[in-house]
Amino acid sequence: MSSPPIEPTATYPSLRDRAVLVTGGGSGIGAAIVRAFAHQHSRVAFLDVVDDASKKLVAELAGGDRPRPLFVHCDLLDIGALRTAIREVEGRLGPLDVLVNNAASDERHEIDAVEPAYFDDRIAVNLRHYFFAIQAVRDAMANNGGGAIVNLGSIVWRLPLPDVAVYATAKAAIAGMTRILGAELGPQRIRVNCVEPGFVTTERQKRLWLTPELESRVRAGQCLPDLIEPDSIADIVLFLASDAGRMCTRQTFVVDGGWT
Repeated sequence: MSSPPIEPTATYPSLRDRAVLVTGGGSGIGAAIVRAFAHQHSRVAFLDVVDDASKKLVAELAGGDRPRPLFVHCDLLDIGALRTAIREVEGRLGPLDVLVNNAASDERHEIDAVEPAYFDDRIAVNLRHYFFAIQAVRDAMANNGGGAIVNLGSIVWRLPLPDVAVYATAKAAIAGMTRILGAELGPQRIRVNCVEPGFVTTERQKRLWLTPELESRVRAGQCLPDLIEPDSIADIVLFLASDAGRMCTRQTFVVDGGWT
């Protein structure tokens, strides 16, 4: 059974003209988030290493009366390059009102095959740049009166799944980092929240992992019968970034159809 059509997202007047940065915005959940902010008439920029898909997304969203999205090529493993890219975005858009830390990679790995270099690489891919992106936007965001930071985690660390120990470690740490930074940045009116998706049917997931057996497991685990589309994740990110979520901070919001 296919999922029902996704209804258009709500309109948040407070997001119009706000400066938004999304990491890993060229595909998957990140691209859905970029589209969602663009449809809110936000001034949205995104970072990615995949040029073709990112340029295609910009072309898709260009035109009409919406601001044209800004794509900046950036390898998030290079923290110096990340800081430079954020300065470039701020130079083009002004102080950021919203940061969405999204970029990640859910490579599978057997415990005995993990070496220190691989462990460090997976932490860098899935966790380290979140912290340094927040560090880089904090001062300008605070001086601008505050803002919203949304960190994308995962329910993977809540489930007894094999071959994801390092990935799950990084995703669990995102929830912890959100709790601490939400408290530390709250006095500056910077809200920090975490969104933990369940199994989301991005093109990557369908190509690499979505076997009939996994689909059956997901549907059996969820309370709701439909598979999760990327738009469902974008919807809650919009809410948390908008004034509708103005008193939400230091929290983790699970979007998994009731699996956990």
